[in-house]
Formats: sequence, C-alpha cells, structure tokens
Amino acid sequence: MMMEAVLTSSAHPEYGEIAIPFPIPEEDYDRTLELLEELEIGDVFAQDCRVVKLESEYPVLERLEGAAVNVDELDYLAKRLESFWKSEKDQFLAMAHKLNLTDIQGFINLSFCCQDTTVITDFSELEEVGREHCIKNDGLTVDEYYSIDGRAEALKLIRSGNGTVTPYGVVYDNGMELKQLYTGRNFPSYNWKVPTLELETAPGGEAEGHFDLPMSDRRLQREIERTGLDRQDISLKVELSGLRGAAVTLDLEGLTVGDLPELNRLCRTVEPMTEEDREKLEAVVKFTEASGIDALCQLAENLDLFDVVPEVFTAEEYGRYLIQKSGKYAYDEKLWDFYDYQSFGEDRAWQEGGHFTECGYVAYHGTLLLEELMREDPAELYQREQGMEML
Repeated sequence: MMMEAVLTSSAHPEYGEIAIPFPIPEEDYDRTLELLEELEIGDVFAQDCRVVKLESEYPVLERLEGAAVNVDELDYLAKRLESFWKSEKDQFLAMAHKLNLTDIQGFINLSFCCQDTTVITDFSELEEVGREHCIKNDGLTVDEYYSIDGRAEALKLIRSGNGTVTPYGVVYDNGMELKQLYTGRNFPSYNWKVPTLELETAPGGEAEGHFDLPMSDRRLQREIERTGLDRQDISLKVELSGLRGAAVTLDLEGLTVGDLPELNRLCRTVEPMTEEDREKLEAVVKFTEASGIDALCQLAENLDLFDVVPEVFTAEEYGRYLIQKSGKYAYDEKLWDFYDYQSFGEDRAWQEGGHFTECGYVAYHGTLLLEELMREDPAELYQREQGMEML
C-alpha cells in the first residue's frame, strides 16, 4: 500500500466515509467499487469523491485533502508513485511544493516530467549531484560520466542562484515543462507491472486506448468506457506478450474491442502459469490447431487434461523416455540391448492417442472430444464433468 485515502461523497457527505488503500489490489477492485457505490460515488469519469484524509509516503499529497477526485485517478497516481526510485521521489516532492500543486491532474502530469529536475537533499554528496545534473542536461557516455568533476558542476549549479528551497531539498527545474499528458479522460500509457498482453488502439483511430491485460473485468469495462472505444480495431504489441507461442493462431490483425473480455479471461489464466506450463500450452495449441480466443481459453483452463513431453519427436524416443526417465517402469541398464523402444513407444502412443509435434509428444486424456472441449461453455463443461464423476 503506497497510500490510504478516506473518501466521502462530494454531493452527499452525510452518506458516510470509506478508507481505501491505493493502489487498489486487482483482486479487490470490484469489491472496492461496490463499497463506493453504496455511497453513490465511484463514477467512471466524474470527480465525485472528496478526500477527507490522505496518508502516504508523499506528504505533499496532503494538499488533496478536501479536493474532489476520481477514484481511478487516485489509483493511477498511486501506481505511478509506487514505482519511483528514491531520487524520483525527491524530485516529485520538491517540484510539487515549488509549483504549489493542489489538484490530482497536476500531480499525475508531474509524475511524468519531474525526472528532468535536479534536487540537492544532501550537500555531502555534491560529486554525485553534479554528475547526475550533467546527464540530464548534456547526455554522457559512461566514460564521460566518471571523468566529470561532479563537485565543481554542483557548485556551479548552486552559485547560479536558480534553486528553490523546499522542505524536500533545493530544487532546480532545469527548464522543466509541466506537460498536460493527462487531461481528465485517457490515462497516459504506463506499465505498472509487466503485462501478459499489451494492447493499444490501431493507428489513426479517433479514440485512444491502452490496455495491460489481465485486469479486473470491472476495471476493463471502465477502461473501455473511459477511452470511448466502440468497435474500433486494436493492434497487439506482441513483444510484451506473455502468451507468446500460444497466440500464434490468433488473428492479430482482426482484433476488435469486443474481443477484450475473452482476451482478458485468457490472460488471467496464463498469468500465474510457470514457464513450463506456458511451453506446455504452446505445444497443446499447436497440437490441437486451435483457433480463436474462446478455444485458447478452454485449452489454457484445462491444461491438466494434456500430457506433453518436450524434445520427444519419434516413437523410439518416446519409448526410451518412458522406460528410462518417466519413473513408471523399472529400468535395468544391463538389459539395454533387449529393450524394443520403437515398438513400445508406438504401442503407448497408439493407446494414448498421442501425436509427435514440433514441440514434442502431446496426448489428450479428457472425457470430451477435443472439438467439444474447445467450444464448450465453461459452466456447462463443469456440470457435465461433475455428472460423469457421479456416474
């Protein structure tokens, strides 16, 4: 928790107050909105929450007390500040004080440009201060960085008289411009955590949107509303995709906003997977030749119905794996010449209905036909499997 805010309704403070931790944990987001709605606040756009009290690692944010904010604005600001290094924290605090910021929009925008400033918090560290200041203004190679007389540069900066004394250090703005990246609707693109899938609106669209999946279903719906997207196509940044090979069958050029909920479901399933499980999912997708987001969701959610043996591409290799490495059979090295790995591998693969793919050996041992598994409604699938277990 980076900060905690006590919120009430701007229009009806008599409805009561609620304390919310920020950033809001993703698993608590939906419930948090329900609690806010009991006070008739938490709108997607409106700044309908009044900050009664705010406690955080950033004392300057106390200036928001008494101000009207939007709950997602507070959440976004908390995420930005939670990722700051010590030096960025000093820069943010000092410049917020110098600029006398009192509104949430200004704080959000400052979080994107405060890094251009120089702050002296400890005059015994002028060597480092001077070098860091030169990097901001001149750009330096590693060799140039260590060849600079940092103390001399820091003293030159101090003698310039351009500093402003704040409770958080002496700050030099270096000509920093408070750019209006956030104007009250779309939040600037920012990866608070490494996403499983990153999406943004296709170039040339009127509405701008950026989605780091997975997220709460409720948050996703609010983000879609906030960006004003309708049926606009979205493009996929594959380089940040945790789906990797599992996404090879997706039509990356034909994704629309309507696909976001199912993509979110897929990412929610894949996110906690180990590297081994993600490789297994990739093999299963290629084995089944699944296409479409729904089918991929079903495979990811039922991965335990498949056996995958990587780097096994022939019946002989599979027979050798089963006898020597699987632990299912007793193996005696003295009988090496008497094992018929080829025949044994062929027999087991036939009985298991397995196939040898570019990702290794893959076999499905579920009770439904593969075609049914990949198109089955999750609730109906669960009920059917429960019924079979009872039989």
